[in-house]
Amino acid sequence: MDHLAGSVGLAAIEAFGIDVRRLHWDLTSISLHGDCEQADPAAPAPKFGHPKDRRPDLKQIQAGLAVAADGAVPVFHRAYDGGAGEVSQVIPAMQALPKLAGPQPMLMIGDSKLISYANLAAMSAEHVAFIAPASKTYGPAEVLAGLDLADATKVDYAAARDAGQPAGQRGVWHVAEDVMTLAGPRKKDPVLDLRRVFVHSSARAQAAATARAKKLERAREDLARLERGLGSRHYPDQQAVADRVTAIGRARRVSAYLTAVTGTDAVTGKPTLAWHFDQAALDAEAATDGWYALLTNLPTQSADAEQVTASLQRPRSRRTPPRRV
Repeated sequence: MDHLAGSVGLAAIEAFGIDVRRLHWDLTSISLHGDCEQADPAAPAPKFGHPKDRRPDLKQIQAGLAVAADGAVPVFHRAYDGGAGEVSQVIPAMQALPKLAGPQPMLMIGDSKLISYANLAAMSAEHVAFIAPASKTYGPAEVLAGLDLADATKVDYAAARDAGQPAGQRGVWHVAEDVMTLAGPRKKDPVLDLRRVFVHSSARAQAAATARAKKLERAREDLARLERGLGSRHYPDQQAVADRVTAIGRARRVSAYLTAVTGTDAVTGKPTLAWHFDQAALDAEAATDGWYALLTNLPTQSADAEQVTASLQRPRSRRTPPRRV
């Protein structure tokens, strides 16, 4: 089946002249229903895993898909066991995809699951370039919070969603970069040097600030209702109040900055509550608004920070003129 899929992809590339020097790679899951007495041992095994549709009660199969940036044309796919980790599937895909590109250099673009020492070392050995968003492990909040927009470079870049907007209404983008090293699990493993490109989007910053303001307001409303109900049958004692505070923090996603102290009034015997949002924690989170990081092994002379950022644009479909047969 993989041979058939690869043959179809190669035929499409040759027939329509698809440029496969830049391929976007991602995995998804396919949840399965019904009974199967015996799975084909030669096929990917249905297993429980981490399904994208949030149905952990169902077994699944995983599917990887490579899409050409030129026209958003799917040119390669492969199926994997339902329980296989996403990170571990990159190397087999990386080894197969260059066969589509041929002798020309290939750029592999994926999500944060692309990043692991084993994957990057394999790509380096095969001379495959990559770009992927950095997870919190490689672009931690404290690093993002320490970035200064005044030190970043404004770039002439427009997100796909802003393509039809007047220039004055488009998001503003800035970039900065540094170099980070990634050591292997063994002392003899070579240390990999990677470019870390920091990107700031004014639209993302505004969206983050708006979302935070909304969840804080909802949490305030919940806490105000709790205060009005202190000593009622719903919140008769300190433990019930503490449990409700925990539930509010979790449901409204404000636990990181909600500080609450519960107690019992010595005179009335009713539970008490004092709470506030930690402004220092809020400020620390706000400092990261709009920032995210990308990792790449592309040399600067091949792509500057602006070009690295633009490479992550979602591929757009293209119209191919009908062919006469």
